[in-house]
Amino acid sequence: MEGVSAADTVGIGFLGAGSIADYHLGGLAAAGGAAVRVIAARSRERAGEVARRFSIPEVATDWRAVLDRRDVDAVVIATPDDTHCEIACAAADAGKSVLLQKPMGRSSAECLRILEAARRSKVFLQVSFMHRYFEEVQRTAELLAADATGPVLSARMRNATPGPDWNAWFFSRDRVGGGVVLQLGVHGMDVLRFLFGDVATVSATVAQLLAERRLKDGTIVRPDNEDHAFATYRFEQGPLVSHEMDLTEQAGTDRFGCEIFCAEATLRLRSERGPLALFAPGVTGKREWVVPELPARRFGERHHADFLDRVRGRLPPDQTALDGLATLLLAEAIYRSSESGRTERVVPVAEATGDRK
Repeated sequence: MEGVSAADTVGIGFLGAGSIADYHLGGLAAAGGAAVRVIAARSRERAGEVARRFSIPEVATDWRAVLDRRDVDAVVIATPDDTHCEIACAAADAGKSVLLQKPMGRSSAECLRILEAARRSKVFLQVSFMHRYFEEVQRTAELLAADATGPVLSARMRNATPGPDWNAWFFSRDRVGGGVVLQLGVHGMDVLRFLFGDVATVSATVAQLLAERRLKDGTIVRPDNEDHAFATYRFEQGPLVSHEMDLTEQAGTDRFGCEIFCAEATLRLRSERGPLALFAPGVTGKREWVVPELPARRFGERHHADFLDRVRGRLPPDQTALDGLATLLLAEAIYRSSESGRTERVVPVAEATGDRK
């Protein structure tokens, strides 16, 4: 990005003061090298409370004013889903690098508009898929890339929570584009794609099982989007993967739970055995479960250090923006499959963008 050298502190404008703000602001602080100049939110009171906790010097209620600031090199967009497209396009047009909270948009069409704005303005755009930066996911990717476990045959992914209870907009299809698939399932989709590549076909069922939700302030809402989904993916490189998505499970999963079954090993991520457990004699030299030691980093540190280094130019731009589009294309195939009762083809990113090279 012009005006930001590898040695510079990156000036950040933070947009949004909801529950995800703590992850991003804590991650930026842990990574170091970022100065959050201002936080903007519709509620000055809420923005002020977050600003005090993270020592942010200024508060605004208009995100547009943040984009006009010369001391802001990049923005973190952590606003409701129905605002992502407008704000991300405006940020790109203003020449700001962007870290955009998932889901990238409510539809693949919105994602394409954001990608075009970033391309037109030549700014760096990263979509925030926090789970791929977890140490256990990174180690798993290294093992699979080294072919240390034999070919991947199949896998199981679970994303489950009781569901959000802090704001009604999560339960409006118009506001979020879908339900559990886009709100929670995209995390699992991204981890699976990060590890295994592109999905070729999907067979899925989605359902709304709870007619009412009680928010923590006592408000009763009547959702019009799904809270359950079951999908089976056939990846282009062969693995068959099941994915369960649930917004009604009281205990839930710790971010996610995943089992990977290889020809010569089994891997469990975020299970009762720990962040990562291996039954992989070819890797560990033991015919028993082994829990490897993983690097100790603060929550969000690896992710935000990566973003800042790409803004500075220390690392080349990544492909998370295209991955953000890919998860929406996969989600749309899930919805089509549930409606048709058939296995559906997942539209490839290159086809959706018109790049058929």
